[in-house]
Amino acid sequence: MNEPKPLSAQAPATPRYAILVAGGTGTRMGADRPKQFLNLLGEPVLLHTLRRFADAALRVQHCVVVLPAEQFDTWQQLCTEHSVTIPHVVVAGGITRWASVRNGLAHLAHEATGIVAVHDGVRPLVSAAVIENTYVAAAERGAAVAAVAPKDSVRGLAQQGSYALDRSRLRLVQTPQCFELHLLRRAYQLPELHTFTDDASVVEDLQPIYMVPGDYRNLKITTPEDLIVAEALLLAERSAV
Repeated sequence: MNEPKPLSAQAPATPRYAILVAGGTGTRMGADRPKQFLNLLGEPVLLHTLRRFADAALRVQHCVVVLPAEQFDTWQQLCTEHSVTIPHVVVAGGITRWASVRNGLAHLAHEATGIVAVHDGVRPLVSAAVIENTYVAAAERGAAVAAVAPKDSVRGLAQQGSYALDRSRLRLVQTPQCFELHLLRRAYQLPELHTFTDDASVVEDLQPIYMVPGDYRNLKITTPEDLIVAEALLLAERSAV
């Protein structure tokens, strides 16, 4: 697959921030540790993700990692073991993803303006092009998310059976999801709803959500099979350099 090209050759002047949400427990992985700490070719999954946003070309000024408070010591130990020098702050997550993002956003309270990316900590293969394109689109349109077209046929559930859906009108939403800082703040001042599954669903009543071409390689590590695929993709990526 060809790498997505940046939407704009000229870098936006607005500041950029990133919130990496990593609140997993590893239940579906059947692992002995949270999935963000699983070993991916010698390094924790979350560290791979952090490195992607630390790319100097992306010009991310502040990176906030959101973890359950009880995982702080483990992350600090891993950072020491792997000699991590990437500047970032660690913030305690909440009971829900919505609460975790809100806590991460609170750490940016001193910032007046900018674009903030919210990204799953267990999407370690996101490309610089997808990150850049989503930041640029959010600067131009207010809210932008990475998304890909479904490859399989899709059916909806009905009381009796199921029905076909037009997959050409559907997209599978990924992260990063980028927003103007003031817009995301406004959205997170509203009450939490059970229908909130991602940040786009929190914001969409305030602002149309623009979709940026994502990448099928930008998988979210949720099951053991995902980790196997991620290892293969990362090896292929490294061999192509």
